[in-house]
Amino acid sequence: MTNKNIVWSNDGTNYDQRCKILNQKGMIIWFTGLSGSGKSAIAGELQKKLANEGRACYRLDGDNIRHGLNSDLGFCSTDRDENIRRIAEVAALFKDAGLITLVSFISPYEKMREFARSKTDKGSFFLVYVKADIKTCINRDTKGLYKKALAGDVKDFTGISAPYEEPVDADLILDTDNYTLQECVDNLYELVSDKLKL
Repeated sequence: MTNKNIVWSNDGTNYDQRCKILNQKGMIIWFTGLSGSGKSAIAGELQKKLANEGRACYRLDGDNIRHGLNSDLGFCSTDRDENIRRIAEVAALFKDAGLITLVSFISPYEKMREFARSKTDKGSFFLVYVKADIKTCINRDTKGLYKKALAGDVKDFTGISAPYEEPVDADLILDTDNYTLQECVDNLYELVSDKLKL
């Protein structure tokens, strides 16, 4: 419900001006996939590549955000939706600032990924499905979360005791079972690099 007493504040600058200052277009690259699929690794390497080119970018990572902004949320479906709602709003603000925003969240539900896409204009949002077999993710489990989930010690764990809805409209699928980290980063860079130019 919208409060009629709350009005968006404009400061006299606009998106085009901010992009001109940064010499790039704002963009959201949204990584989705199971825990251990490689979302954070790919996002981190892409951020390094872009930063080395002098690009202004920032990575919003699921674990990092849950340390602060979303520390009050759990992992039931309602809290997962709120987690994604909040970060979609933040990512849209970062994009409006002209930043390349790399968002690496499991984001298991199609409706919330669509919500995130709806927060910005077409051509500025790229959904990247980082795909890996559940067995691969379990083998990569550096935090031991899958082991705990399989033992019943972690509830509502995506892929084990909570669902993951595979994207139906991903802009790019990065299959980390069959491609190296560098190959995934290169494929993604090829998709987005031209779209950053003014």
